[in-house]
Amino acid sequence: MTDIPDADLVARIARGDRAAMQALYARHATAVYRFLVRLLRDAAGAEDLVSDVFFDVWQQAGRYEGRASVTTWMLSIARFKALSALRRRPHAALDPETAEAVPDEADTPEAVLQKAGKSEALRRCIAALSAEHRMVVDLVYYHDLSVEEVAQVLAIPAGTVKTRLFHARKRLSEHLLAAGIDRGWP
Repeated sequence: MTDIPDADLVARIARGDRAAMQALYARHATAVYRFLVRLLRDAAGAEDLVSDVFFDVWQQAGRYEGRASVTTWMLSIARFKALSALRRRPHAALDPETAEAVPDEADTPEAVLQKAGKSEALRRCIAALSAEHRMVVDLVYYHDLSVEEVAQVLAIPAGTVKTRLFHARKRLSEHLLAAGIDRGWP
């Protein structure tokens, strides 16, 4: 089933084909997991949600209309699941005295570069972006989605995606410069 297009697999899943579901899972589970880990910042929670996403794919395969790629459709499901999970997380507030007592163990930009190299510094700079900017960068650069596909996943206009991507690149450039990495790095 490796040569069958995703849309055909979804059509087969809609008819109850378990082998098609296994093939779609094998093809996309890692990408869905990575997307969820980046959103949740919790590997165990992401693993749980991957199962939920593919369970929804199994249940909703008959409703897939083909207006977006299967990957985009699944990442949309994953995004909604992740947002729901994030809303359910308890948020404990620290009182000011406790917050001041916590030692600042953050490394300087030079120490970060010495310890982990440029790729780790890039990951840290991406993590410093806002959630909206991080999500757009993740979908465009790590999942190779087009602006239109990102717009469908996030349920926002393509122009908003372009704007967020512009500002994300700008902020990322600022963070990288502050970390001592010039734009000319490989």
